[in-house]
Amino acid sequence: MLKSILVGTSLLAASLMLGSCGEKAEKVQEPAAFVTIQGQDLIKPDGTKLFIMGTNLGNWLNPEGYMFKFSKTNSPRFINEMFCQLVGPDFTAEFWKAFKDNYITREDVQFIKNTGANTIRLPFHYKLFTDEDFMGLTANQDGFARVDSVVEWCREADLYLILDMHDAPGGQTGDNIDDSYGYPWLFESETSQQLYCDIWRKIAERYKNEPVILGYELFNEPIAPYFPNMEELNGKLEDIYKKGVAAIREVDTNHIILLGGAQWNGNFKPFTDSKFDDKIMYTCHRYGGDPTKEAIQSIIDFRDKVNLPMYMGEIGHNTDEWQAAFCQTMRDNNIGYTFWPYKKMDGSSFVGITPPENWANIVYFSEAPRASYKEVRDARPDQAMARKAMMDFIEACKLKNCVVQEGYIKSLGMK
Repeated sequence: MLKSILVGTSLLAASLMLGSCGEKAEKVQEPAAFVTIQGQDLIKPDGTKLFIMGTNLGNWLNPEGYMFKFSKTNSPRFINEMFCQLVGPDFTAEFWKAFKDNYITREDVQFIKNTGANTIRLPFHYKLFTDEDFMGLTANQDGFARVDSVVEWCREADLYLILDMHDAPGGQTGDNIDDSYGYPWLFESETSQQLYCDIWRKIAERYKNEPVILGYELFNEPIAPYFPNMEELNGKLEDIYKKGVAAIREVDTNHIILLGGAQWNGNFKPFTDSKFDDKIMYTCHRYGGDPTKEAIQSIIDFRDKVNLPMYMGEIGHNTDEWQAAFCQTMRDNNIGYTFWPYKKMDGSSFVGITPPENWANIVYFSEAPRASYKEVRDARPDQAMARKAMMDFIEACKLKNCVVQEGYIKSLGMK
């Protein structure tokens, strides 16, 4: 068991790791600067308990169709293809840059802090750390620049940050949420597994001395329940997690690593070894059902069995009354939570984006048959109108133009 505070022992002295001439020196943090684990609790550097409460920056670095009011066009790859068919690849690239610059800003993070939150979960696509085509860039992806900005904003706001690989190489879920090709090939491809490990090693190397980061969530919602070999895939889950942990531990022994259950982070039966690392916690998700302890008893039982922290990484899309009741259940049972998502079109989030003029025409195109070039041509609306609507969306998504969902925020009981 990891002790919360190292008392009476010598700590690592702060030192400088010098890079090439002209590079900024890197401060090596003492182990006591990081959030640690004590039984089922997270312990802050000052020795007090951290009970996670906050939100997810969904849609920002891993676009999801429904947050734009799209249905069929529901994954990052599908959305990008649709925009390219609508207004061309060059304008689409300009849109994505403006989107990344404006959808989440320092002002958003400060707003989240003011709601009473103490933690942000940041979902990201693995392609942000490669030279694969993603969100308007085909080389020199800006993943580290984007994460660096959130780290700085969270430091200013005194918030913790969880890094969540929402879309892993090859796909870990096999559905739209992991931007896959309809199957979790991560579990069968050594090439994808190597890339997943390489990316996490690279991320951990950069942030190993960053105490603002609470931990690394290796990937989101593995193994959708749609496949006849689901149990076979479930049997591979813990080993794939162990590979990722080993890659991180080559360079970073400071941070907690979060492991989600199979089938929408709800099935923890595949886990048989909770002791292979001394900084492991588990994360569950839940949408709907009764807001009672009995409804999550299997999750509580698993948590009690392994005697490690459990955290509800995603929950939401329900009535304010349901959310208030379930937040009380989670507080009563020592399960922290980050609600999904912080921002999207209309409600059911901390802040809502009002669809701009003519956005319905873009939604229509996104749902229209586009399996052939003729169908694309026949469905495409006026390009000038579409481009204006897309840039109007950028203006609409800025915090100053969003509608604050007061009842939603109050229901989470963070103050």
